[in-house]
Amino acid sequence: MLALGFVTFLLMLPETLPVPVLRGLVAARFEVGPDLASVFMAANMVGALAVAPFLPWFVARTGSRRRLALVALFADALLMQAMAHPVDYASFLCLRLCEGAAHITALALTMGLVADAAGSRRGSALGCLGAGLTLGVATGALIGGQIGKVDPLRTLHVASAVLGAAGLLAAWLLPADVPASDRPSTRALLAMWRTQPGVRAPLLVAFVERFTVGFFTTGFPLLLPSETPADRARIGMLLGAFLYPFALLSWPFGRAAEKWSRTALVAIGSGVYGLGVAVVGIVPIDALWVLMPVLGISSAVMFVPSLLWLLERAPGIDRTTAMAAFHGVGSLGFLLGPICCGQLIALGGAEGGAGYVLAFAVAGLTEIGAAALVLLGTRARR
Repeated sequence: MLALGFVTFLLMLPETLPVPVLRGLVAARFEVGPDLASVFMAANMVGALAVAPFLPWFVARTGSRRRLALVALFADALLMQAMAHPVDYASFLCLRLCEGAAHITALALTMGLVADAAGSRRGSALGCLGAGLTLGVATGALIGGQIGKVDPLRTLHVASAVLGAAGLLAAWLLPADVPASDRPSTRALLAMWRTQPGVRAPLLVAFVERFTVGFFTTGFPLLLPSETPADRARIGMLLGAFLYPFALLSWPFGRAAEKWSRTALVAIGSGVYGLGVAVVGIVPIDALWVLMPVLGISSAVMFVPSLLWLLERAPGIDRTTAMAAFHGVGSLGFLLGPICCGQLIALGGAEGGAGYVLAFAVAGLTEIGAAALVLLGTRARR
């Protein structure tokens, strides 16, 4: 299982490699403003959301999850490489959209194969995969600035090589196809929101949390100066200071949620996280070395407890459907976050930093509002 966790680590690492060099990779390369640059971070989520609903339908009729997962992994590697070659911005975004579709296909099918093959050890198996996912995201953000500090395009070349290696390793390690359990339909997911009022609060938290993460992947690299190699490396290290505490502490706080109030953990984590996000645009750069770990810790406080809270609040729904809803609304939040961030930066004005102050203030207040709704909703049901 540890080896399969390493596969998911390699699968996720390339997704955040370009984040610290977003200004050089997109804004400077194509001479576009923050609003259009933010579309790059959202385009792959459009591809993911477009393809994800059709995966269960295709797999149910072909039974070829393993083969499709490997094809998607190698396609992801080729698409990353294609983005490094001279293209116009529209073609670049189209490649990014297709890359997102290939990535979600490889990720979803890999996790499904492992979950079905694990049997009674499913929790342990998914725990290993989850650790690989979060550590891959954190490591990509940390080293992306180092890799691309001289040439931002190098992050795409390295991403392509890593995905190719992940494909070769997956061809060796992925378990064979087994009869898959029933998968949720889009109609079932929509019905859950209508018929199970208890799931709305945890799903709202999942949406808002990923919405604010979208601000970091877009606004943060554009907020800080990145004209020199040292600047780009610093962006990556600051993102790592946020993501590593989140990755490493998610499991301990998940264990804590088995004994403590999940609602309280979600509300406290969301409130602290929202306050921290709201001041990102106004604190000095040196203060970010303290603020970013605080954001990572507070994210960990609410992440796993919110998922467990959802499963607890939806007794009439199978876990597969609940999990699909959790990740679905999270993906929607991550899609809308970069777009909203770019528009708010443009509205406030990128010059002088007013737009960044506005963007992060809106993101933070949205998170605080979600925490308040959680508390009010919980009290109202008592």
